[in-house]
Amino acid sequence: MNNTNRSLDWFLITLVVGISGFGSLIIYTTQLYKQGSDWQQQLIMVVIGSAVLLGLSYFPYELLLKFHWFTYGFTNLLLVAVIFFGTTINGAQSWIYIGSFNFQPSEFAKIGLIITLAALLHFRDASRVSRLFPIASTVALPWLLIMAQPDLGTGLVFGAITFTMLYWANANLGWILLILSPLVSAFLFNLFLPAWLIFTVVMIIIAWFTLPRGAIWALITLTVNYMAGILGHILWDLLKPYQKDRLTLFLDPEKDPLGGGYHLIQSRIAIGSGELWGNGLFEGTQTHLNFVPEQHTDFIFSAIGDQLGFVGAIATLIVYWFICLRLVIIANRARDDFGSLIAIGVLGMIAFQTIINIGMTIGLAPITGIPLPLLSYGRSSLLSNFIAFGIVEAIAANIPKKNTSSR
Repeated sequence: MNNTNRSLDWFLITLVVGISGFGSLIIYTTQLYKQGSDWQQQLIMVVIGSAVLLGLSYFPYELLLKFHWFTYGFTNLLLVAVIFFGTTINGAQSWIYIGSFNFQPSEFAKIGLIITLAALLHFRDASRVSRLFPIASTVALPWLLIMAQPDLGTGLVFGAITFTMLYWANANLGWILLILSPLVSAFLFNLFLPAWLIFTVVMIIIAWFTLPRGAIWALITLTVNYMAGILGHILWDLLKPYQKDRLTLFLDPEKDPLGGGYHLIQSRIAIGSGELWGNGLFEGTQTHLNFVPEQHTDFIFSAIGDQLGFVGAIATLIVYWFICLRLVIIANRARDDFGSLIAIGVLGMIAFQTIINIGMTIGLAPITGIPLPLLSYGRSSLLSNFIAFGIVEAIAANIPKKNTSSR
């Protein structure tokens, strides 16, 4: 330990704890009209989570490398338990009750996935195509268990974590695009065929020039993307009307202003009503009259825009930007690949959820039920985020001095 710096990244800790505390305040403002107590539970979890974060910052994170399969197995067992003992909330069987306390195993499975992928990529990076198959099989099990709940939002987060870590582990960006291409084709094939044709041609070119035996892979790429388009059409017909609305109404919510488009319309009205400086804390007209559904969870950003305006919304984005920046810096300076990959996995998790959630509230992304990290109400989500940042702090505390002399 003589060659390492044991000082914590207090700037990152301040940002994480500060925005979480701020989230408790915003949750309080959204429940004034009904005297809700969720803000108290959130604040208690902020205190507990802060203690967990500080405790984990002194944990020898190298042990996670040794026991990563145990972590992977334990989180998957929790996901299996959800199938047999889970409780359905908001259409997804994602929760387990222990007495009066409920928790969401999929939130902790994100951390388990990050640790496991970091361990696998620590020993063998993703610079060869053959090394992607063990990664894919490792991700497949928890992803399938989560999609069986079904929890599309968390499934998308798993994908974001995986691709971010693969890119950091020297995977060719073209390969990542090829892996994602069937999902894109499933939508484009059924929404706008000319766009699908252009996209598929680009994917074929990427396969031809980035993979060995490019001609064969180009043919495979064409076949897979075509089959994905056909399968997407079949699956689309199997979806229920409200599920289709979630995926498409963000493009034109006025098609169903009192149904599937209601959430988004009211969210945009709330954000717009705040104008530059906002209506004032505790003075949000849309927030306090409960026009925005789920405003203390999925749509908490609309409450910020309503009460604190454009300035408050931008300030919130700046805080998230600094959090992501610190994660990148820690990933760059980490003393080993394992620590670096964990930090970048947490970055992928936080950044993706933030972008999708805020995009959802302003109409740039479909409503998927992804919470805003550290701000949205959710004890499991908040605690899992504090655990993730605690591990990152343990990595930061072991950065070699030679890399931190300019800090």
